[in-house]
Amino acid sequence: MSDSWMAKRSAFTLLEVLISIALLGLILPALYQSVELLKDSNKHLFDYVEKSKKITKATETLYLDILSSDGNLTIKKDDFTRLCIEQTRNSLYELPSAKICWIVMKKDHALLRVEGNGYILPLRADDRVEANVVMKNLEVFDVYHSNDKVLVLIQQAKKEPISFMVQGVTKPQKKKKKKKKAVKKPVRKNRSPGRQEKNTTKPPAQVTPPSLT
Repeated sequence: MSDSWMAKRSAFTLLEVLISIALLGLILPALYQSVELLKDSNKHLFDYVEKSKKITKATETLYLDILSSDGNLTIKKDDFTRLCIEQTRNSLYELPSAKICWIVMKKDHALLRVEGNGYILPLRADDRVEANVVMKNLEVFDVYHSNDKVLVLIQQAKKEPISFMVQGVTKPQKKKKKKKKAVKKPVRKNRSPGRQEKNTTKPPAQVTPPSLT
């Protein structure tokens, strides 16, 4: 009886193994697909976070560029705004002060940050500057400066718009030139040539001595 029971038990165990293998064959592909989907999801999330970090860093850099400036901002309007900050302490390259321009390029509508000193746009071959692409596919880049406030609007294609305001940015006042007081010079009368001054001194009158006779 024990032999028959062992045979039945062995057969039952083998059947369990076969069923388990079959179930694993059904479950494993589903698990594999889930893992792949999770990897893709994590990759997309990582890319999104990295892009968000870059955008956040870019807007933060622009904010500090304006906030640390002397208020001398040059804003030119075209299809996109071109912003030049003549002097700011927010340098990414350890300069004591720097001139920084934010420009939107025609190619890819890329936002470019140019940092250096003593340069004029358009750049020349011998200009020593650092240029970094900050964003691409821009649809909006506008800057407005009124009183002590600067408003910035940024939007990439298929992205939510970004806007922020910087306060306390006062435009530098132009120094008034002091007017020099005119010193009046004494006027000299021109004398006509050949005319001499009249001698107003009268000669002494002749005195007739008294007669002795």
